[in-house]
Amino acid sequence: MSPQPLPSVPEIPASAVAAEAAALAAIDALVAPFNRGDAPGLTVGIARHGRLLYRRAVGMASLEMGVALTPTTRMRIASTSKHFTAMAVLLLAEDGLLGVDDAVQKHLPELPQLSANGPTLRHLLTHTSGWRGHDELWAIAHGLTFTRPGPGLPAMARQSELNFEPGTHMVYSNGGYFLLAKIVERVSGLGFDAFLKTRLFGPLGMPDTASVATDLDVVPGLAGLYMPAPAGGWQRGLYPCELDGGGSLVSTVDDMLRWLAHMRGDQKIVGSARSWALLSEPTTLSSGSKVSYGFGLARHPYRGVEIVHHAGAVLGAQSQMLSVPAHGLDIIVMSNGAAVAPSTLALKAVELLLGDALQPPEARPLASAFPALVGQRYHAPSTGRLIAFADVAGKLGMSWQASAAKPMHQGEGKLWLDLQDLPTNDLVLDASDIDPQRTPDTLVLHEGGQPRRFERMAETAPDVAALAGQLCGDYTSPDLDATARMALVDGTLMFMVQGRHGMHACAVTPLSADVMTLVSTDPVLGQMGRSILNVEREAGRVVGLRLDTSRSRNIHFARQESLA
Repeated sequence: MSPQPLPSVPEIPASAVAAEAAALAAIDALVAPFNRGDAPGLTVGIARHGRLLYRRAVGMASLEMGVALTPTTRMRIASTSKHFTAMAVLLLAEDGLLGVDDAVQKHLPELPQLSANGPTLRHLLTHTSGWRGHDELWAIAHGLTFTRPGPGLPAMARQSELNFEPGTHMVYSNGGYFLLAKIVERVSGLGFDAFLKTRLFGPLGMPDTASVATDLDVVPGLAGLYMPAPAGGWQRGLYPCELDGGGSLVSTVDDMLRWLAHMRGDQKIVGSARSWALLSEPTTLSSGSKVSYGFGLARHPYRGVEIVHHAGAVLGAQSQMLSVPAHGLDIIVMSNGAAVAPSTLALKAVELLLGDALQPPEARPLASAFPALVGQRYHAPSTGRLIAFADVAGKLGMSWQASAAKPMHQGEGKLWLDLQDLPTNDLVLDASDIDPQRTPDTLVLHEGGQPRRFERMAETAPDVAALAGQLCGDYTSPDLDATARMALVDGTLMFMVQGRHGMHACAVTPLSADVMTLVSTDPVLGQMGRSILNVEREAGRVVGLRLDTSRSRNIHFARQESLA
């Protein structure tokens, strides 16, 4: 089927032509530095009311062969894939073959029943299922050891507990969308890629869009994936496990602009208007708190205009798809390794093209207004969660679960981080409870609308050598199908997890006798942030550890008794 043309629209007023041309020239100036023959690059497409404004590719598609990117080069869009998976599920719901409130086990009976409250397909779609993701589980146990498709579903079926009760929190999970792809296959009787091509890409005239489950697959016209090599130069990006559902799509500028025009338009070629609206309809948690994420898309205000968007990132590729429906503005940015932040570039394009239609940027709270908080760290004994405060370029920043601190928002007597800062539900502090000049001993943080008490941690960490005697030894984790060893190596406490197919080593930094952070010794994983270990004791003796990553919680490691 030949691609359908973008819809025709009235000409823009002559008075706006010059302003638009100046904005596009400014966007081109932001893109131009990546027009190099020795580095990966990016492709950018911008349309307004279906009228193409900007379409450019810069940098290289293949560094090995010296082939430049073009606007027709296929690029990985990573997690921007998620709302395509959601639409596949909704089409099957329209067919009467499933319901979004079906229990997951109805379609995947090999998964254990870990809660009386689900999870349901709706929970998977909104990242509120609590199910741990296969990709994080693999990385914890094997590092970046590559695997062909296959181990993902058994890994998720092996879990003995959820991150949280379904519907109570939102924590981003590639694994949830991986399960949805498997459900699409089971219910439709087609492979995931075949279903998408038959029901979505074919009817919408998107010939260059496909689901590619693994980076080992050879796909015509697909750009290489590149990452900076530790010693300089470039190395290939290779995602270690299967991508179906959560991040498997490849596409082009033209296909993505056609998709955006259809998504935003009133006339639907496939799917009902209600199904398309559900993609970005906010989610309500069991506490009543709302999250600005629907079925694979986020919708929220940005400087006074509503935007609908989703970003994506895998090893060697990043993307951002963004629409401003009220202004008919559609933007797609895709990179195969260029040192660019597609989300930042897309928002800059919004600012340049919409100009006076936008409100002034939000003012963030100053770090100098909360001097007693900066540098402090707090721990929640009931959940093992960790927060810390820092000065981030003069703004008050908060770190969640040992992640990099992000500047907080302030208003209506509250301080918070939201979905645009971290891929989780809102994290809210009551500012009226905080004396800026006096360091509080406790804080109450509302996570997804639920209050949790955090206690201030001592600023002086325990002696590593003394703590090693309590912690060193062997552990096992059935949920990971892995063993682990804690050992003191050249004065550094190391936690080494051994899976069936690879090993992952992390350096341990104690914050207290029972709370410590981990950072991977792998240079790629090490850049992705830290994890947290909470120590379990009985009568003072260490009997186990609980590991938290950014997206997996309470993974249990049981202490193994010595046979000596």
